[in-house]
Order: sequence, then structure tokens, then C-alpha cells
Amino acid sequence: MAGGGFGAAGGGADFEAKITPLVIISCILASTGGLMFGYDVGISGEREYYFIYIIYGLSDEQIYANAGGVTSMPEFLREFFPGVYRKNQHPGRESNYCKYDNQGLQLFTSSLYLAALVATFVAMHTTKSLGRKLTMLMAGIFFLIGTVFNFAAQNLAMLIIGRILLGCGVGFANQAVPLFLSEIAPTRIRGALNILFQLMCTIGILVANMINYGTSKIKGNYGWRISLGLAGVPAILLTVGSLIVVDTPNSLIARGKLEEGKAILKRIRGVDNVEPEFLEIVEASRVAQEVKSPLKNLMKRRNRPQLVISICMQVPM
Repeated sequence: MAGGGFGAAGGGADFEAKITPLVIISCILASTGGLMFGYDVGISGEREYYFIYIIYGLSDEQIYANAGGVTSMPEFLREFFPGVYRKNQHPGRESNYCKYDNQGLQLFTSSLYLAALVATFVAMHTTKSLGRKLTMLMAGIFFLIGTVFNFAAQNLAMLIIGRILLGCGVGFANQAVPLFLSEIAPTRIRGALNILFQLMCTIGILVANMINYGTSKIKGNYGWRISLGLAGVPAILLTVGSLIVVDTPNSLIARGKLEEGKAILKRIRGVDNVEPEFLEIVEASRVAQEVKSPLKNLMKRRNRPQLVISICMQVPM
């Protein structure tokens, strides 16, 4: 969270606070951003896990079953990737990995991640300058439009545009939602509420696989459309949720809205004595303002251990 995270309170003190309904509702609604990401990863049937399945000793047939999504549905392949479809009509001639060795198909899956990478850098600035709430709203809108493109796709170009828009939504959501959850949660349960994002990612993957299993049984050329179209459900939840929730005190204070930030802090903590936490947030915001280039600061020698650890954590073992 290089762009937006420097405004977070960082003292770790256990300030006086109640677990208010506003906090619980806000965190549940915001964490649907994780559901949105997980669903899309599961629904498209990403095959980046192929070599992991090999490590676990799965056969080609088992790999095929585990990696299945809309990209393994015959109707979907026949519509957009006829070359892959033809390879699938000759079982036993080559491995399932080679059957899906198609540049267009790989572009379909990877375009989301490339777009998300670029969108994350844009979202760093919107999260900081416009707030977490508005950034989550933009994520929901991107994802809704991307879902419409994929659901109504008539050619590969529409699919790719849809995936790029979905990637923008993922980039914005992944930047704003974890930050939102951390800042709105009371310090003593901050970890528990923040992990909601990862939990919802996992639930999204599970739901996607269950839906894929059902839609793959549907005869005709619309099972894959149902799978892709249902991605709009978590997108709607995030969009509506971002309209309902309040912006975080950290975001408001960082943008100079001190009184509004203090008022919101009282609402989400459910107590009147918020002065100690308010002062810490103000101080954290002041320190953050002194960092002119967050990315350049991240590359400094004193921050390298944390940077290396965070990168290594993403490497599958």
C-alpha cells in the first residue's frame, strides 16, 4: 500500500473503542472486494497452478479437473478459441497442458493481471487523494462494466476488454479494501477484520468452482455466460457497499478534514473519548506528508528487508 498506507495509525496502542454495528457492516461490505477477486480467479479457471499440481503428483486428468473453468467449457472454446477446441477433440494425443497452449487463451487470462498491476499504481494516488471509499466505488464500477463486456461477448476483443476492465477493478479494490479494513477496525481486532479480505477471496474461488461445475452441465451456448455474468453479483455488493460505508478517519484527516475525521472516528468507535487515537492519526498523517516519494522511500536500504520478505511471501513453496 505504498501510496495510501502512510496515513494509517501506526502506534498499535489499544485505544478505547466498541465494536459498533457500523464497523461490522462496513467491513463486511468492503470485504466483498475480496469476493469479487476470488470469484473471477476461480471462474476463468486460471492454469498458473499447473506446475503446482504436478508437484503434488496429479495426473493429466486430475490437473484438467482442478484447473477447469469457463476456459475448459467446450462451448466457450468453440466460440472463441476453435484451435484449442479442436485439440480437445483428440484425447490422448497430447497432455492437457499442451491442449491449452494458446496465445489468445493466455491473453484472456493474463490480461486481468496485467491491467491490475497498472491500475494499482493509479489506485495508489486515488486512494490517497480521493479516499478509500471513492476508490472502492471506482473498483465496483470497473468490475460491473467488465462483467457486462464478458457476459455479452461476441468476439475475443470484447472478452479482452472485459478482462482488462475487471483487472482495473481488481487493482483498485486490492489497493483500497485492505487499507479501509485496517483503518476502520479497532486496534484489538484489526487483524481479525483485515483477514476478511483474504477469507472472501477464498470463498469467492469456492463459489466460482461450484458455479462452474453446475454451468458446465448446461447444454447450449450460454453456460459460460452465466458463469461470467454472475461476477456482477459481488461487484454490485461492493458498489452499493461503497455508497453506504463512511470513509475512514485516516483518509479524511490526511486530506485536511480534521473535524469531519474526528466526528467519523467517534461514530465508528462508539465512544466520545477518541482524542488519543485522533492525535496519533494526525501525527501519522503529518509524518506521511513528509514522504515525498513513497516508492523511492520503499527502495531505501532500511526498508529492503521488509520488501524482500513481502516479495518472497508471494512465491509458492
